[in-house]
Amino acid sequence: MSTKEHPPLHVPVLLDATRKLLDPKEGETYLDLTAGYGGHARAILEITKNYEGSCLVDRDEHAIAELHDIEQNGARLLHSDFLTAVRQLNEEEKRFDLILLDLGVSSPQLDIAERGFSFTNNGPLDMRMDARQKLTAERVVNKWTKDELVRMIRDYAEESPRAARRYTEAIARSRPLHTTEELANAIKNAYVGKWSRIHPATRTFQAIRIVVNDELGQIERTLPELPRLLNPGGRVAVISFHSLEDRLVKRYFAEQAESGYEAELKVLTKHPVLGETEDVHNPRSRSAKLRVAVKK
Repeated sequence: MSTKEHPPLHVPVLLDATRKLLDPKEGETYLDLTAGYGGHARAILEITKNYEGSCLVDRDEHAIAELHDIEQNGARLLHSDFLTAVRQLNEEEKRFDLILLDLGVSSPQLDIAERGFSFTNNGPLDMRMDARQKLTAERVVNKWTKDELVRMIRDYAEESPRAARRYTEAIARSRPLHTTEELANAIKNAYVGKWSRIHPATRTFQAIRIVVNDELGQIERTLPELPRLLNPGGRVAVISFHSLEDRLVKRYFAEQAESGYEAELKVLTKHPVLGETEDVHNPRSRSAKLRVAVKK
Protein backbone atom coordinates (compact mmCIF):
# COMPACT_ATOMS: atom_id res chain seq x y z
CA MET A 1 0.00 0.00 0.00
CA SER A 2 1.56 3.24 -1.11
CA THR A 3 2.08 6.13 1.28
CA LYS A 4 2.98 9.74 0.74
CA GLU A 5 4.94 12.20 2.82
CA HIS A 6 2.18 14.69 3.50
CA PRO A 7 3.06 18.32 4.21
CA PRO A 8 1.73 19.73 7.48
CA LEU A 9 -0.70 22.06 5.73
CA HIS A 10 -3.65 21.62 8.06
CA VAL A 11 -3.81 20.33 11.62
CA PRO A 12 -7.11 18.45 12.00
CA VAL A 13 -9.35 19.85 14.72
CA LEU A 14 -10.42 17.66 17.66
CA LEU A 15 -8.76 14.64 16.08
CA ASP A 16 -8.40 12.59 19.27
CA ALA A 17 -11.97 13.26 20.40
CA THR A 18 -13.36 12.54 16.93
CA ARG A 19 -11.46 9.29 16.69
CA LYS A 20 -12.56 8.24 20.18
CA LEU A 21 -16.26 9.00 19.67
CA LEU A 22 -16.51 7.64 16.13
CA ASP A 23 -14.73 4.55 17.45
CA PRO A 24 -13.54 3.22 14.06
CA LYS A 25 -12.93 -0.50 13.74
CA GLU A 26 -11.00 -2.49 11.18
CA GLY A 27 -13.07 -3.19 8.09
CA GLU A 28 -15.58 -0.37 8.59
CA THR A 29 -16.46 1.99 5.75
CA TYR A 30 -15.83 5.73 6.08
CA LEU A 31 -17.35 8.80 4.42
CA ASP A 32 -15.57 12.13 4.90
CA LEU A 33 -17.81 14.85 3.50
CA THR A 34 -15.26 17.64 4.02
CA ALA A 35 -11.99 15.78 3.60
CA GLY A 36 -9.81 18.86 3.22
CA TYR A 37 -6.18 17.83 3.27
CA GLY A 38 -6.98 14.43 4.76
CA GLY A 39 -5.95 14.83 8.40
CA HIS A 40 -9.00 13.13 9.88
CA ALA A 41 -9.29 10.69 6.97
CA ARG A 42 -5.73 9.39 7.21
CA ALA A 43 -6.06 8.86 10.97
CA ILE A 44 -9.34 6.95 10.65
CA LEU A 45 -8.38 4.92 7.58
CA GLU A 46 -5.20 3.90 9.35
CA ILE A 47 -7.49 2.04 11.76
CA THR A 48 -10.24 0.78 9.44
CA LYS A 49 -7.85 -0.16 6.62
CA ASN A 50 -10.92 -0.24 4.37
CA TYR A 51 -9.96 2.16 1.61
CA GLU A 52 -12.05 0.48 -1.08
CA GLY A 53 -15.28 0.96 0.85
CA SER A 54 -14.61 4.57 1.76
CA CYS A 55 -15.27 7.90 0.07
CA LEU A 56 -13.70 11.34 0.51
CA VAL A 57 -15.50 14.51 -0.61
CA ASP A 58 -14.35 18.10 -1.00
CA ARG A 59 -15.40 21.04 -3.16
CA ASP A 60 -11.89 22.55 -3.12
CA GLU A 61 -9.71 21.46 -6.04
CA HIS A 62 -6.54 22.15 -4.03
CA ALA A 63 -7.71 19.74 -1.32
CA ILE A 64 -8.67 17.08 -3.86
CA ALA A 65 -5.16 17.29 -5.34
CA GLU A 66 -3.71 16.43 -1.91
CA LEU A 67 -5.87 13.31 -1.53
CA HIS A 68 -4.70 11.28 -4.50
CA ASP A 69 -2.48 9.05 -2.35
CA ILE A 70 -5.63 7.91 -0.53
CA GLU A 71 -7.37 7.41 -3.87
CA GLN A 72 -4.45 5.27 -5.04
CA ASN A 73 -5.05 3.03 -2.03
CA GLY A 74 -8.60 2.43 -3.27
CA ALA A 75 -10.77 5.18 -1.76
CA ARG A 76 -13.22 7.07 -3.94
CA LEU A 77 -12.80 10.84 -4.36
CA LEU A 78 -15.66 13.19 -5.17
CA HIS A 79 -14.89 16.79 -6.16
CA SER A 80 -18.18 18.20 -4.96
CA ASP A 81 -19.91 20.17 -2.25
CA PHE A 82 -21.16 17.89 0.50
CA LEU A 83 -24.88 18.35 -0.19
CA THR A 84 -24.52 17.29 -3.82
CA ALA A 85 -22.31 14.38 -2.76
CA VAL A 86 -24.76 13.17 -0.10
CA ARG A 87 -27.63 13.23 -2.57
CA GLN A 88 -25.57 11.39 -5.18
CA LEU A 89 -24.44 8.72 -2.72
CA ASN A 90 -28.01 8.23 -1.49
CA GLU A 91 -29.19 7.81 -5.08
CA GLU A 92 -26.49 5.17 -5.50
CA GLU A 93 -27.75 3.53 -2.27
CA LYS A 94 -24.29 3.68 -0.70
CA ARG A 95 -24.00 2.97 3.02
CA PHE A 96 -21.23 3.74 5.51
CA ASP A 97 -20.29 2.88 9.08
CA LEU A 98 -18.63 6.22 9.81
CA ILE A 99 -19.44 9.73 8.55
CA LEU A 100 -17.58 12.95 9.36
CA LEU A 101 -18.70 16.48 8.51
CA ASP A 102 -16.04 19.04 9.53
CA LEU A 103 -17.50 22.46 8.74
CA GLY A 104 -14.35 24.50 9.27
CA VAL A 105 -12.34 26.46 6.73
CA SER A 106 -8.97 24.79 6.26
CA SER A 107 -5.70 26.48 7.18
CA PRO A 108 -4.51 26.63 3.53
CA GLN A 109 -7.72 28.38 2.52
CA LEU A 110 -7.06 31.02 5.16
CA ASP A 111 -3.30 31.25 4.63
CA ILE A 112 -3.11 31.42 0.82
CA ALA A 113 -3.69 35.07 -0.07
CA GLU A 114 -5.06 34.31 -3.54
CA ARG A 115 -8.06 32.53 -2.03
CA GLY A 116 -9.29 35.80 -0.53
CA PHE A 117 -10.61 34.33 2.72
CA SER A 118 -8.51 36.38 5.11
CA PHE A 119 -7.43 39.99 5.49
CA THR A 120 -4.25 38.84 7.27
CA ASN A 121 -2.82 38.01 3.84
CA ASN A 122 -3.97 40.60 1.33
CA GLY A 123 -5.55 39.08 -1.76
CA PRO A 124 -8.45 39.35 -4.19
CA LEU A 125 -12.00 39.31 -2.83
CA ASP A 126 -12.80 35.73 -3.78
CA MET A 127 -13.72 33.40 -0.85
CA ARG A 128 -14.99 30.60 -3.10
CA MET A 129 -14.37 27.13 -1.73
CA ASP A 130 -15.10 25.85 -5.24
CA ALA A 131 -13.45 27.95 -7.95
CA ARG A 132 -15.99 26.60 -10.48
CA GLN A 133 -18.84 28.64 -9.03
CA LYS A 134 -19.64 32.15 -10.25
CA LEU A 135 -20.53 34.05 -7.08
CA THR A 136 -17.51 35.71 -5.44
CA ALA A 137 -16.99 37.98 -2.46
CA GLU A 138 -16.15 40.82 -4.85
CA ARG A 139 -19.58 40.53 -6.47
CA VAL A 140 -21.34 40.49 -3.11
CA VAL A 141 -19.44 43.52 -1.82
CA ASN A 142 -19.76 45.62 -4.97
CA LYS A 143 -23.10 44.58 -6.50
CA TRP A 144 -25.42 43.81 -3.62
CA THR A 145 -27.82 46.54 -2.50
CA LYS A 146 -27.37 48.25 0.84
CA ASP A 147 -30.43 46.47 2.23
CA GLU A 148 -28.99 43.10 1.22
CA LEU A 149 -25.64 43.90 2.83
CA VAL A 150 -27.27 45.09 6.05
CA ARG A 151 -29.28 41.86 6.32
CA MET A 152 -26.20 39.75 5.59
CA ILE A 153 -24.02 41.49 8.20
CA ARG A 154 -26.82 41.50 10.78
CA ASP A 155 -27.87 37.87 10.29
CA TYR A 156 -24.60 36.10 9.43
CA ALA A 157 -22.01 38.28 11.18
CA GLU A 158 -24.43 38.65 14.10
CA GLU A 159 -23.62 42.33 14.34
CA SER A 160 -26.13 44.79 15.79
CA PRO A 161 -28.47 46.47 13.27
CA ARG A 162 -26.68 49.78 13.93
CA ALA A 163 -23.23 48.27 13.27
CA ALA A 164 -24.54 46.47 10.18
CA ARG A 165 -25.79 49.76 8.73
CA ARG A 166 -22.56 51.54 9.62
CA TYR A 167 -20.38 48.88 7.94
CA THR A 168 -22.67 48.80 4.92
CA GLU A 169 -22.38 52.57 4.46
CA ALA A 170 -18.59 52.29 4.72
CA ILE A 171 -18.54 49.54 2.09
CA ALA A 172 -20.82 51.51 -0.24
CA ARG A 173 -18.66 54.63 0.06
CA SER A 174 -15.52 52.63 -0.73
CA ARG A 175 -16.82 50.85 -3.83
CA PRO A 176 -15.39 49.42 -5.96
CA LEU A 177 -13.47 47.15 -3.60
CA HIS A 178 -11.16 44.53 -5.04
CA THR A 179 -8.93 43.24 -2.23
CA THR A 180 -9.35 41.84 1.26
CA GLU A 181 -7.22 44.64 2.65
CA GLU A 182 -9.45 47.32 1.11
CA LEU A 183 -12.56 45.73 2.58
CA ALA A 184 -10.99 45.21 6.01
CA ASN A 185 -9.82 48.83 6.13
CA ALA A 186 -13.26 50.15 5.14
CA ILE A 187 -14.85 48.25 8.02
CA LYS A 188 -12.08 49.09 10.48
CA ASN A 189 -12.46 52.80 9.72
CA ALA A 190 -16.19 52.55 10.44
CA TYR A 191 -15.71 50.78 13.76
CA VAL A 192 -16.71 52.73 16.86
CA GLY A 193 -14.64 52.26 20.00
CA LYS A 194 -11.38 50.44 20.69
CA TRP A 195 -10.49 46.94 19.61
CA SER A 196 -7.55 44.74 20.48
CA ARG A 197 -7.70 40.99 19.90
CA ILE A 198 -10.41 40.51 17.25
CA HIS A 199 -10.28 42.69 14.13
CA PRO A 200 -13.56 44.57 13.50
CA ALA A 201 -13.85 42.99 10.03
CA THR A 202 -13.62 39.39 11.25
CA ARG A 203 -17.33 38.69 11.52
CA THR A 204 -18.23 40.51 8.32
CA PHE A 205 -15.68 38.40 6.45
CA GLN A 206 -17.36 35.34 7.99
CA ALA A 207 -20.77 36.55 6.80
CA ILE A 208 -19.56 37.07 3.24
CA ARG A 209 -17.92 33.64 3.19
CA ILE A 210 -21.15 32.04 4.43
CA VAL A 211 -23.12 33.71 1.64
CA VAL A 212 -20.62 33.00 -1.13
CA ASN A 213 -20.50 29.28 -0.30
CA ASP A 214 -24.13 28.85 0.86
CA GLU A 215 -22.72 27.30 4.00
CA LEU A 216 -25.82 27.35 6.20
CA GLY A 217 -28.12 26.20 3.41
CA GLN A 218 -25.79 23.31 2.68
CA ILE A 219 -25.78 22.22 6.33
CA GLU A 220 -29.53 22.54 6.81
CA ARG A 221 -30.31 20.43 3.73
CA THR A 222 -27.57 17.86 4.35
CA LEU A 223 -28.29 16.85 7.95
CA PRO A 224 -31.62 15.08 7.25
CA GLU A 225 -29.94 13.08 4.46
CA LEU A 226 -27.25 11.58 6.71
CA PRO A 227 -29.17 8.80 8.53
CA ARG A 228 -30.05 7.14 5.24
CA LEU A 229 -26.34 6.92 4.41
CA LEU A 230 -25.52 5.09 7.65
CA ASN A 231 -25.54 1.37 8.29
CA PRO A 232 -27.34 0.33 11.51
CA GLY A 233 -24.93 1.09 14.34
CA GLY A 234 -23.09 3.58 12.14
CA ARG A 235 -21.78 6.79 13.68
CA VAL A 236 -21.85 10.36 12.42
CA ALA A 237 -19.71 13.21 13.76
CA VAL A 238 -20.20 16.92 12.99
CA ILE A 239 -17.67 19.60 13.89
CA SER A 240 -18.97 23.18 13.79
CA PHE A 241 -17.08 26.43 14.33
CA HIS A 242 -19.51 29.26 14.90
CA SER A 243 -22.89 29.67 16.54
CA LEU A 244 -24.92 29.73 13.32
CA GLU A 245 -23.52 26.36 12.22
CA ASP A 246 -23.79 24.80 15.65
CA ARG A 247 -27.36 26.03 16.09
CA LEU A 248 -28.44 24.01 13.04
CA VAL A 249 -26.56 20.90 14.19
CA LYS A 250 -27.77 21.20 17.78
CA ARG A 251 -31.37 21.65 16.64
CA TYR A 252 -31.24 18.62 14.34
CA PHE A 253 -29.67 16.40 16.99
CA ALA A 254 -32.23 17.67 19.56
CA GLU A 255 -35.07 16.79 17.20
CA GLN A 256 -33.65 13.29 16.93
CA ALA A 257 -33.31 12.99 20.72
CA GLU A 258 -36.94 14.10 21.20
CA SER A 259 -38.43 11.83 18.52
CA GLY A 260 -38.54 8.73 20.70
CA TYR A 261 -39.16 5.52 18.79
CA GLU A 262 -39.32 7.40 15.50
CA ALA A 263 -35.79 8.78 15.85
CA GLU A 264 -33.25 7.49 13.37
CA LEU A 265 -30.27 8.56 15.47
CA LYS A 266 -29.29 8.29 19.12
CA VAL A 267 -27.21 11.27 20.24
CA LEU A 268 -23.96 10.21 21.96
CA THR A 269 -22.85 13.69 23.05
CA LYS A 270 -25.30 15.18 25.56
CA HIS A 271 -23.08 18.25 25.50
CA PRO A 272 -20.69 19.06 22.63
CA VAL A 273 -16.99 18.36 22.96
CA LEU A 274 -15.28 21.76 22.95
CA GLY A 275 -12.06 22.51 21.11
CA GLU A 276 -11.06 25.12 23.65
CA THR A 277 -10.82 22.44 26.35
CA GLU A 278 -9.98 19.28 24.38
CA ASP A 279 -7.61 20.68 21.73
CA VAL A 280 -5.81 23.55 23.46
CA HIS A 281 -2.64 23.25 21.36
CA ASN A 282 -4.44 23.99 18.07
CA PRO A 283 -5.43 27.70 18.07
CA ARG A 284 -7.86 27.25 15.18
CA SER A 285 -9.88 24.76 17.20
CA ARG A 286 -10.78 27.17 20.00
CA SER A 287 -14.35 27.68 18.76
CA ALA A 288 -14.90 24.10 17.54
CA LYS A 289 -17.79 21.98 18.82
CA LEU A 290 -18.07 18.25 18.15
CA ARG A 291 -21.40 16.41 18.23
CA VAL A 292 -21.78 12.68 17.55
CA ALA A 293 -24.75 10.35 17.04
CA VAL A 294 -25.28 6.67 16.19
CA LYS A 295 -27.92 5.15 13.91
CA LYS A 296 -30.39 2.95 15.72
